[in-house]
Amino acid sequence: MRNRWASFLFGIVAAAPLSFGQIAVAVSPTQERADSRPQGSRLEQSAGSPSSFGPLVRGESVASVEGAAGQEPVRRHVVVVVWDGMRPDFVSEQNTPTLWKLAQSGVTFRNHHSVYPSATIVNGTAINTGVYPNRSGILANHDYQPEINPKSSIDVENARVIRKGDELSGGKYIGVSTIAELIHNGAGKTAIATAKTVGLLFDRHAEPQNGQTIFAGDSTQPDAVTEIVKTLGAFPAATQPGERDAWTTKALVDFLWRNEIPAFSLLWLSEPDDTEHKTAPGAPAAIAAIKSSDDNLARVLGALDRSGGGRTRSTTDIFVVSDHGFSTIARSIDVPKILRNAGFDAVTELTGEPKSGQIMIVGNGGTVLFYVIGHDAAVTRRLVEFLQQTDFAGVIFTREPMEGTFTFDKARIDNQHAPDVEMSFRWTGDKNQFGAAGMMDGDWQRAAGKGTHATLSKFDMHNILIAAGPDFRRGQTDELPSGNVDLAPTVLAILGIKPATAMDGRVLSEMMNAPPLKSETQTIEATRKFSGGTWRQHLTISRVGTTEYFDEGNGTLQRQD
Repeated sequence: MRNRWASFLFGIVAAAPLSFGQIAVAVSPTQERADSRPQGSRLEQSAGSPSSFGPLVRGESVASVEGAAGQEPVRRHVVVVVWDGMRPDFVSEQNTPTLWKLAQSGVTFRNHHSVYPSATIVNGTAINTGVYPNRSGILANHDYQPEINPKSSIDVENARVIRKGDELSGGKYIGVSTIAELIHNGAGKTAIATAKTVGLLFDRHAEPQNGQTIFAGDSTQPDAVTEIVKTLGAFPAATQPGERDAWTTKALVDFLWRNEIPAFSLLWLSEPDDTEHKTAPGAPAAIAAIKSSDDNLARVLGALDRSGGGRTRSTTDIFVVSDHGFSTIARSIDVPKILRNAGFDAVTELTGEPKSGQIMIVGNGGTVLFYVIGHDAAVTRRLVEFLQQTDFAGVIFTREPMEGTFTFDKARIDNQHAPDVEMSFRWTGDKNQFGAAGMMDGDWQRAAGKGTHATLSKFDMHNILIAAGPDFRRGQTDELPSGNVDLAPTVLAILGIKPATAMDGRVLSEMMNAPPLKSETQTIEATRKFSGGTWRQHLTISRVGTTEYFDEGNGTLQRQD
């Protein structure tokens, strides 16, 4: 009989009946796996263990984490380390010896996914909340919200933008609670250190009694970084991403962990993303950047090994994840210029009052957002028809149903702040100058030959996840689809916290102590005929229970002979 902890996990992810209408679906059941959990796993205990702190969220209790009579409480720690932009095919014993060794003692999730768009702030929020962009409200790294800035696009993680967004939404700039907020509600503590500004979104209401949050060398608590700067020096310049990562890692292990390692810690490294943007996937500098992230992971593991007289590591589950994959730009597409040449009133910044029918264009690397002022239906239709006949459009999403497009809900990006049209650029599996597969057209902000992401390319949408610790099997691989939305529910389940509202992600129970699960895959298509050919786009979606994962999507105009 499964123990109550396993029942708790399985209850969260129990599959709901799937209905895909008339679309054919291929079913691939998971395989039974040997039980290879380490000795002392929490999941071996007949009634589970108490969480590492007192009351659960909003006074709720979870029976599966009540301590069995006579058991000593087991304090759990969870540490998440994010390697920004890390592709799975660059994990190797040579490139990443520390991560490689960790994987041998844990689980490698071989079919892991970003959410779309495959961009940092979007996926940082998915990791942080366990929900898709339509519920979090973070739809892109850069978007247009005229109530915040009526003249131009905004950086969604900017502190002033977040403050204004919370003022306008009654504290709901992010539409759901974050991991940190849920842990704090249960009287738990957190330690969050990020080399990028994304860290502010993890705990934007940070209070000193709940732990510390540092993002890009700054903090919402004015004095939080003063002592760190005295010891480590000022946060390094943006031109030194490796040094920024090392500074942030030392801040976590030497300062935020100085007195205790809290229930939840997160370290976000900017590499290899920063260097891959300046070079390309597979470039010698990018491989060196990957090695620097591996070195920082070694520092984290070393600190855990030294903590608590060597006992802390045995009670810590470690996740190493990336926010997205990476591609190389084949062509840089100046979309605003192309649209203006085609007769559209297309702008990237408004100099006067907005006019109905104008198109505000916001580039996000591999995805472009189009905001039609006044939601002019005729202009929107003409824009979509134009994009469908270009040689750079990949997948086109629209607010309203239109022939040859998918509505936003198909990618879980339907939200009040969504644009009128969103386009993922076209991509191929061709190789770059360093032999790395994955080429794409990109927006006008980076040159051909450089690296970027945010498309629906399989090279952008597939990223890494490796998990190791007392609650995970050893030396296993998981072929079942998983995604960044699964991090939050899995972390919270380990810590014994039941969220007050359901998350979109699932607990990764198949690599813990629950029965095998099944996945199903479907490909949806949309077409539109023109006099010169037929526009055709597709999106491939995998599902486990009710959780969706976007495998890849692309499109092309098939011209008539």
